[in-house]
Amino acid sequence: MNHSVVSEFVFLGFTNSWEIQLLIFVFSLLLYFVSMMGNLVIVFTITMDAHLHSPMYFLLANLSVIDMVFCSITAPKMICDIFKKHKVISFWGCITQIFFSHAVGGAEMVLLIAMAFDRYVAICKPLHYLTIMSPRMCQSFLASSWVIGFIHSLVQLVFVVDLPFCGPNIFDSFYCDLPRLLRLACTNTQALEFMVTVNSGLISVGSFVLLVISYIFILFTVWKHFSGSLSKALSTLSAHITVVILFFGPLMFFYTWPSPTSYLDKYLAIFDAFITPFLNPVIYTFRNKDMIVAMRNLFSHFVHFGKI
Repeated sequence: MNHSVVSEFVFLGFTNSWEIQLLIFVFSLLLYFVSMMGNLVIVFTITMDAHLHSPMYFLLANLSVIDMVFCSITAPKMICDIFKKHKVISFWGCITQIFFSHAVGGAEMVLLIAMAFDRYVAICKPLHYLTIMSPRMCQSFLASSWVIGFIHSLVQLVFVVDLPFCGPNIFDSFYCDLPRLLRLACTNTQALEFMVTVNSGLISVGSFVLLVISYIFILFTVWKHFSGSLSKALSTLSAHITVVILFFGPLMFFYTWPSPTSYLDKYLAIFDAFITPFLNPVIYTFRNKDMIVAMRNLFSHFVHFGKI
């Protein structure tokens, strides 16, 4: 039986200062809008330009879709709540927010690994690239990322929904996260907290280490066999490495640090929710000549069509 008597949770937000609230509101709204528009432009450009119909850009377009979904899980409610004195979310709304955060985050982890594999094949096995990275393989990567993400999230929450929540209901944050939710339960949750650390923390660290090792292996292979192409490989991989560090850095802090500092935790969460989805399109477009050319061509086409 579910003994919960808590029907909603209260967010404390960031500050009671109206000036800082206004600054955060403008900053968050602007970043959310730019993130959504930037990722939409990437998806639209890759879809419309036949020259970009390749495995690398297929994975990139799906990364942009994931970033848009991930950004929309917590950002709209946070923006709407900034000026409210009573910031609340229902019990099941909180559970839903946590579920989709972990599901989409897990999917992005797998997709980033798929993108690293794609770069490995492109750089180390260029003659077999189209054979290995076939449309079926790309679709399998995409399906696996979502399946693994949902399983990863479901495994954690199936043990949480029936916990007794009978008193404290305050989150010193602007969104629901699993470690804070477990601390509000009216029972001993040490075993569940350990499970979350193993499930989310070690998976994040393990995926990050796997990606770093793969990039080192790619660069070593290029240096050993194609010494003249090392700078080109570094240029190609630098965007991926930047995205990996930006994505995994906050996650590893949230789920492996024993007791994160409240304020640092909040601002890292802003970074994860707003800045990473904003930087991904910037990193992948301004450092990619093919994307820039494709966007210019599409823009010119629509300008010409508008004049007609």
